[in-house]
Amino acid sequence: MRTLALSDDILMQVEKPARYIGNEINMVKKDWQTVDVRFCMCFPDVYEIGMSHLGIQILYDMFNQWEDTYCERVYSPWPDLDKILRDKKIPLFALESQQPIRNFDFLGITIQYEMCYTNILQILDLSEIPLLAKDRTWDVPLVIGGGPCTYNPEPIADFFDLFYIGEGETVYRDLLDIYKESRKNGDSRREFLKKAAAIEGIYVPSLYDVSYHPDGTIASMKPLEEGIPSKVKKQVVKDLSHTYYPSKPLVPYIRATQDRVVLEIQRGCIRGCRFCQAGMIYRPIRPRDLEFLKQKALEMLENTGYEEITLSSLSSSDYEELSQLVYFLIDECKQRKLNIALPSLRIDAFSLDVMSKVQDIRKSSLTFAPEAGSQRMRNVINKGLTEEDILKGAWEAFQGGWNRVKLYFMLGLPGETDEDIAAIAELANKIAATYFELPKEERHGRPEITASTSFFVPKPFTPFQWSPMGTASYFEEKRKFLTRQVRSQINQRSLRYICHDAVTSELEGIFARGDRRLSNVILKAYKRGCIFDAWTDFFKPDVWEEIMTECKVDKNFYNYRERGEDEIFPWDIIDIGVSKKFLRREYEKSKKEEVTPNCRMNCAGCGAAKFQTGVWRKDKNENTNAIY
Repeated sequence: MRTLALSDDILMQVEKPARYIGNEINMVKKDWQTVDVRFCMCFPDVYEIGMSHLGIQILYDMFNQWEDTYCERVYSPWPDLDKILRDKKIPLFALESQQPIRNFDFLGITIQYEMCYTNILQILDLSEIPLLAKDRTWDVPLVIGGGPCTYNPEPIADFFDLFYIGEGETVYRDLLDIYKESRKNGDSRREFLKKAAAIEGIYVPSLYDVSYHPDGTIASMKPLEEGIPSKVKKQVVKDLSHTYYPSKPLVPYIRATQDRVVLEIQRGCIRGCRFCQAGMIYRPIRPRDLEFLKQKALEMLENTGYEEITLSSLSSSDYEELSQLVYFLIDECKQRKLNIALPSLRIDAFSLDVMSKVQDIRKSSLTFAPEAGSQRMRNVINKGLTEEDILKGAWEAFQGGWNRVKLYFMLGLPGETDEDIAAIAELANKIAATYFELPKEERHGRPEITASTSFFVPKPFTPFQWSPMGTASYFEEKRKFLTRQVRSQINQRSLRYICHDAVTSELEGIFARGDRRLSNVILKAYKRGCIFDAWTDFFKPDVWEEIMTECKVDKNFYNYRERGEDEIFPWDIIDIGVSKKFLRREYEKSKKEEVTPNCRMNCAGCGAAKFQTGVWRKDKNENTNAIY
């Protein structure tokens, strides 16, 4: 029987004690004495969010299939427990064994968004692991980072021993084998890191030197020793139908953000939206086999007891066998009285027909993501969506019985004008007007059209990585202008407008495109109490502003300037397959408002064909004229 790390008295003092006791349905139990590698997987945010992360579920299942490895989990303790752990000097612990994190061989941290950076330091600090990688010995775990933010790991490079670049199913086995060999041979920590750096996809920041020009831009990023690769190549799973995927995913005892079976139908996206980092870093698009998905769906539903299944993809409509899969699930779910969630669908006739079948009884809201209000801006960002497409989709949705529509837009896109912003309100108004074209007897009350905006952040490995970002005050002016425009519409009673926080976006931009010199800023912020920065209630913009000033961080340098065409970026050390030349071509095309067709229509020569898999392999293998 396990002994809990926290006493009953402590558990009664904290909010949601189920966050810390483990023992969930499908939790893996192993004997520490019988394994060679103890790996703790961490999501640096609250339990409910971390338990919703599919990547951790996949890796947890994969690691625990290996007899020599035990994978456990840890999440950020909520501030109430954080205080207790510090006051009572209780080290942070893993959920499965309740053992201190410090006793593990690896601490693997999934870095999903920039605003969790101080939470990473919270995890290390509470685990009694030195915050800086240079201060660590074999007495503490190796700290390895993975996830989307590792595509520019430089702002947090000082805190990590290694980064895993790309999809985790490929070379982790090689890494753990080298670790076992190194410990057996008595290698030093640095000797192990040098061996690890030779594995494709593993980035060891301490083995690279960064030099700067007088103007602050990067002069070079070079390996310190021979044998260390000059570029780190991202890892790609070439065959997603013959790889790891959990049949028995973990089921929490409290409601998680995504409290359902998640079925990943494909990776990547054929669309080339110029603002979208995921669409570039997850290329090429690779679908899973239909029979594989059917089998996994049934196994997961059977092994979890969940009452809902969702299909996960950047663009579900682009999965070519979606209709067969959905109709199979509809039959199964009707028998089991389960719900189906279908995110990331384009609103067309097929999608609405499918939605109508899965929402027979209660029509929930539908989501459109035009991202920009005017056609000009949609061409700039390569959205590939016309106003006619949007209004037709809305009309068909209203005819199908829906009356609630959510619209997602961005403010502060490159080249945006007041007319483009006003077009957001006008488009929302047109959608509401479309509803009133229905005969009165076919309407279901007043329509609810919600327009939601976030602020544009130019992310690494996108065509807009050269583009300047707006200031927080600039964003705020745009928000106020749009608010006035929404209120001036004829159908304003049917419209609702909500907006993301501008100051948070500004900080996100600095971290997204920053360099190693920002590590000190993050460290100082953490020491002054900054954690859970992604949560409005805990975000401390004044503290961040003070520290930026102290550390002489020039926001203009990181956020507000147009970056030079030949400038070396902090993330240029990483090879994602998509070439910098292609991204620059797309940036220049955006200025001309030119649209690039999707990958199934025509190969644009992004460079991802080098992986010899996915859409290129299936549909474009006769194309020998691709430009890299």
